[in-house]
Amino acid sequence: MSSDHVQSTEYSAALASEGSVEAPYLELLARGASADAYEQPVLLARAEGRPAERIAALEAAKLLALRVRSDMEGRRRREAELSALFETAHDLAGLRDLDAVLRAIVQRARSLLGTDVAYLSLNDPVRGDTYMRVTEGSVAARFQQLRLGMGEGLGGLVAQTARPYVTDDYFADDRFQHTHTIDAGVRDEGLVAILGVPLTLGHHVIGVLFAADRRARVFEREQIALLGSFAALAAAAIDTANLLTETRAALTELERANEIIQDRSGVIERASDVHDRLAELVLRGGGVHDVAAAVAEVLDGAVEFTDAAATPAEALETSRTEGHAVRHADDWIAAVAAGGELLGALVLHGHPGLDPVDQRTLERAAMVTSLLLLARRSAAEAEQRVRGELLDDLLDARDRDPRLLRERATRLHADLDATHAVLAARLDSTAADADQEAAARRRLWSAASHLAATRHGLAAARDGGTVLLLPLEAGDSATDLARRTARQLGSAVHEPVTVGASAPVRDLAAHPDTVAAAYEEGRRCLDALRLLGRAGDGAAVEDFGFLGLLLAGDRDIAGFVDRTIGQVVAYDERRGTDLVRTLDAYFACGMSPARTKDDLHVHVNTVAQRLERVGRLLGDDWQSPGRTLEIQLALRLHRLSASVRR
Repeated sequence: MSSDHVQSTEYSAALASEGSVEAPYLELLARGASADAYEQPVLLARAEGRPAERIAALEAAKLLALRVRSDMEGRRRREAELSALFETAHDLAGLRDLDAVLRAIVQRARSLLGTDVAYLSLNDPVRGDTYMRVTEGSVAARFQQLRLGMGEGLGGLVAQTARPYVTDDYFADDRFQHTHTIDAGVRDEGLVAILGVPLTLGHHVIGVLFAADRRARVFEREQIALLGSFAALAAAAIDTANLLTETRAALTELERANEIIQDRSGVIERASDVHDRLAELVLRGGGVHDVAAAVAEVLDGAVEFTDAAATPAEALETSRTEGHAVRHADDWIAAVAAGGELLGALVLHGHPGLDPVDQRTLERAAMVTSLLLLARRSAAEAEQRVRGELLDDLLDARDRDPRLLRERATRLHADLDATHAVLAARLDSTAADADQEAAARRRLWSAASHLAATRHGLAAARDGGTVLLLPLEAGDSATDLARRTARQLGSAVHEPVTVGASAPVRDLAAHPDTVAAAYEEGRRCLDALRLLGRAGDGAAVEDFGFLGLLLAGDRDIAGFVDRTIGQVVAYDERRGTDLVRTLDAYFACGMSPARTKDDLHVHVNTVAQRLERVGRLLGDDWQSPGRTLEIQLALRLHRLSASVRR
């Protein structure tokens, strides 16, 4: 036994003897002791003949400490997973060698899942089968050289269904087709438990990512999701590499064309210039607008990147289908696409007679633009997931350490000490089927995540909609923020979006429970808007009058009374009049001036004059049904609060 361990045991015993049952476990937590070490204080107390109550208290403290240790290990594991995903996304953004990126993905997947083997297979469309591309931890040569026919083995099942599959015992599982070749390779490797997730580009499965153990094992849902995240990055890496290869090939073609048409030195010089600029942009991680600016300078024209929705549809589709820039009036349009997905277009304005080489330059620039967009999307999706996870933790109050919450928020450029509003957003259109509805929700989440990132806030998908935590600027109200957010999200997804906002909330790091309560308040506002037929609008609790008292989690009775009859109360206090008492009597007498004057023992003209003054203070519509209901409620609450003060 080491001297450090002996000293630690003696220190724990000394702390336990001094009366604190928690102290030895805090020391064990501080030095990251193993789970077995947590039995030591209890065993020591029993050996010393401590009272039963003392031993029971130590047992209870031990269980609590083990639970804390488990939570700490879970957090460390999640941090390691996120770090690995970030590192992989970073590798993808700076993609140079596809094999190196895929090896890193497989290695990290094996390490984080703690499996004996991890491997990745890709489909070969020419031979019509699947082959091993990368393996990690494999020791059998036959296994590393396997080629599987489509539909064979567990990988074939994953490829057919485009869904993850897991088997605890490969050879006892009859859900997929066993073949002699595959079984022999698996047996050589000694694999028992296998998890496979699909690599997909769009709706097409291009391969499978596996994690496997040489013993029976149950893969947890979080581990399946983690492997799925690595699979998504692997698919993006493959797609990005293909696009990069196409770009390099296109640039090579451009260089060959330059050699053929040496007599056209001006065109060649422009093409060489754009080649150098685009290559430099790719190498230093430039943006889409940098590409447009570089091409505009070389082609001596105005070039802009436009969204697919803002580009002439027929010309855009023709460019995507043919793979060339097409003329539209006096403009040229080159589709920016990746894997069949339209990402937008590069539009060259005012060049009806474009040279063929310059046309090819515009097309190559569109390819480079698609590559940059994919890399930026990968990084943005990783950041969106992290923002959503922080907001989920705040909503579920999973992390109550203010310092850690602030640090996590700071990394995302958010300030939890600022005043915020929690907003619940939901689409109001009805989708034709479940797939369309899921796609619409993804668009809403993506738009909300982008808005949160630009506003230094947070966003997460929840309860069929999206929840946002956005800071309130000086002079801004929750109502203004809700309405503005409804307009911005609606414009982004091209569908009406209804937004309900909570009252302003503060000190979120110190009081994380506030976020969950504010979210429920925002949801109630959202439901009220939809019930009132105000779909596509935004509002906060303060917009609903006395209904706001029912919607608010923290009933602002004083605020409601002040907004409703505050001017009348203030007038009485300044002038020493009886307008509040007159209003009480007026409503109690069925809004009859004649009966009111008898109740107050004043002349009917006095009643009329007082009611006229009330009308000037509250507005001409103060006797409308809706207003009278609010005023009567405010009067009663005013009387109740006055009696409480007395």
